[in-house]
Amino acid sequence: MKHPPLRQAQGRPIGIFDSGLGGLTVVKAIQRELPKEKLVYFGDTARIPYGTKGPETIKHYAKQIVRFLIKKEKVKAVVVACNTSSAWALKDLRGEFSIPVLGVIEPGAHAAVEVTRNGVIGVIGTEGTIYSGAYPEAIHRLMPQAKVLTRPCPLFVPLVEEGKISGPIAESIAREYLRPLLKGGIDTLLLGCTHYPLLKKTLSKVAGKKVKIVDSADETARSLHRNLDMHGIELSGKGSGKYYVSDLSRKFKEHAQRFLGKHIPKVEKIFIEKY
Repeated sequence: MKHPPLRQAQGRPIGIFDSGLGGLTVVKAIQRELPKEKLVYFGDTARIPYGTKGPETIKHYAKQIVRFLIKKEKVKAVVVACNTSSAWALKDLRGEFSIPVLGVIEPGAHAAVEVTRNGVIGVIGTEGTIYSGAYPEAIHRLMPQAKVLTRPCPLFVPLVEEGKISGPIAESIAREYLRPLLKGGIDTLLLGCTHYPLLKKTLSKVAGKKVKIVDSADETARSLHRNLDMHGIELSGKGSGKYYVSDLSRKFKEHAQRFLGKHIPKVEKIFIEKY
């Protein structure tokens, strides 16, 4: 696949995808960082959750989605706003597609290393992300002496998708998941799933004021900005957003509008399996 002419590429949108609505945390950060860019978001709501699926399945899903974003929207870059896909599929995506493809793990690791004081970092994520070992590897590249404690939190994604982000149930589950990490002395908690920032208030309440909570969205947006600048394809125009899902539900649009803080005129369902 050849790169389009520079001027043509500048006018094209940026593609962002996740297994559901969690990647909207990355969309929001990119909108702040790059307000003039056109963004296209795809939430694979028909096949969520990704975290319990195997690496080959995740790679297959990710390639389908990137092909869709390139063929349908002619995107100039893709942000894999899904930690599980970043862990298992990023290398394959970069090998198959010629446009810039960015993940969220390296930016998240960088942000955690920047804020930790005692070098003990907790990482929570889906089973797929945690068992990949991608976060400890990325953190140790930046801080070899760091102590990284990890914990899969499989119930968090369903909680977020159902809008149960606060209250006794969410707090009880968070307390159970975080207990061994807090006992291990973490001073930084890295949210290794883009759904988890929606639980940030609950996690902060359970973890306490001494634990700094970090999500990768802002650092990912800054990394994207640097990448577009390096390739000379940053757009100076009017920002816009377009939203696709693989299974359309009333809840997705409601949650998306509440989280982004603005009206979304349309969410379109597409049949991703054909790509």
